[in-house]
Amino acid sequence: MRLSEIKAGVVGVGFIGVAHVEALRRLGVDVFGVVGSTPERARAKAESANLPRVYESVAAMAADDDIDVIHIASPNHVHADQARVVLDAGKHVVCEKPLALTSEQTADLVARAEKSGLVNAVCFNIRFYPNCHQARSLVADGELGTPRLVSGSYLQDWLLLETDWNWRLESEKAGALRAVADIGSHWLDLARFITGANVTEVMADLHTFVKVRKHPAGPVETFAVGGDDEELIAEAMESDDGAGILLRFDNGARGVVTISQVSAGRKNSVSIEVDGSDSALSWFSENPDHLWIGHRGRPNEILQRDPSLASPDAARVIGYPGGHVEGYPDTFRALFAEVYADVAAGGPSAAPTYPTFADGHDALLVTEAVARSSEEQRWIRIER
Repeated sequence: MRLSEIKAGVVGVGFIGVAHVEALRRLGVDVFGVVGSTPERARAKAESANLPRVYESVAAMAADDDIDVIHIASPNHVHADQARVVLDAGKHVVCEKPLALTSEQTADLVARAEKSGLVNAVCFNIRFYPNCHQARSLVADGELGTPRLVSGSYLQDWLLLETDWNWRLESEKAGALRAVADIGSHWLDLARFITGANVTEVMADLHTFVKVRKHPAGPVETFAVGGDDEELIAEAMESDDGAGILLRFDNGARGVVTISQVSAGRKNSVSIEVDGSDSALSWFSENPDHLWIGHRGRPNEILQRDPSLASPDAARVIGYPGGHVEGYPDTFRALFAEVYADVAAGGPSAAPTYPTFADGHDALLVTEAVARSSEEQRWIRIER
């Protein structure tokens, strides 16, 4: 099957849902329809964002024989139920993270997906910056020696003010964790991807810096700015907007990461460094085409993203020549290209090159341990 013959549906018409639609269109995939939180909201967004037909529900979309793949980009609390509906209808599925709110739900989805024989993916798109693939190749090839320390951060500022609001602040929709589940999960997946090592234990300190927020009565899209004349409702906050996490990996490495959505001036800033026994590497999302490689006895290097200089795995996900910067939207294109190669083949390959439901399950195991560690103020082992 050619990509142009595949028809996709997207659940969710907010910021991320539209990003899915745009990336699929770049690949030549026919985005056949969308589902919104309400049909009325979906129709309004479809008109303003040039989206295709609107389905009344996920079930209606899944029942359409014309649809081959469904992307779930809705609020967290409905991911598990919607993924089950899609799998039961025999459709391939791509789900935003988190895959579900609990590891019990994700374990069920992994089992269902494996039994179905359908392509299943979780949208950990950050690992699809090409230099993140390059970093993984350097570690795997032993260029750093033995990895010893993994450090970094994921910082944003879109929840800095008490009037900043979104459904991600509502625990019944987002889950008990906020910053760690929303962006921390991306960093944890990236560390696991680059090092090839699993987190085995965590020690976490979660904090809520903005303890009371004021928000309008209606929904607010991610990164949106409210009007000054709106009547606001004050609401106490319990979920984390900042966190510090110590990590232990199964290869003996140690790690530390800072997660924040209240860091002024940091719009979407991801950094990661891996220090090995021979060399080190560092990558920063605000300068994504450069990979720093550190040495002790010779000059450090800056490796530019360039298909002629990249490892085969990194070159595979590069879409433009060197010097033509690839950014956030390109990570979705690169991820979906890998997923849709399996969709075109009719099912998942023996070793998928993209994050699957199993990766989504592992992320839940780690973030649940993070929450428990902060609550109990001690090291928690991840039980796999």
